[in-house]
Amino acid sequence: MRKIMFAMMTLAAAGVASVAGSAPAAAYDYPYCLQGRGIGVPGDCSYQTYAQCQASASGRALYCNINPRVAFARQQPRIRYHRDY
Repeated sequence: MRKIMFAMMTLAAAGVASVAGSAPAAAYDYPYCLQGRGIGVPGDCSYQTYAQCQASASGRALYCNINPRVAFARQQPRIRYHRDY
């Protein structure tokens, strides 16, 4: 019985280690979000193009909108180089 319990614990530890060692999925802020009833705000923001979003919304009483995280994101400052001639 102890051997079985030890084997089960070893397998469980190996499973946890393999899950913990895997790289997490990359999160992206795509520019278009699927919104509507039953989908929270900002919605499902997994669409790179407006056409992709519209195709997913078709027939589901949902609509597409611009992702607010992308629309109101802070702009990166421009790097200005000063040249002495």
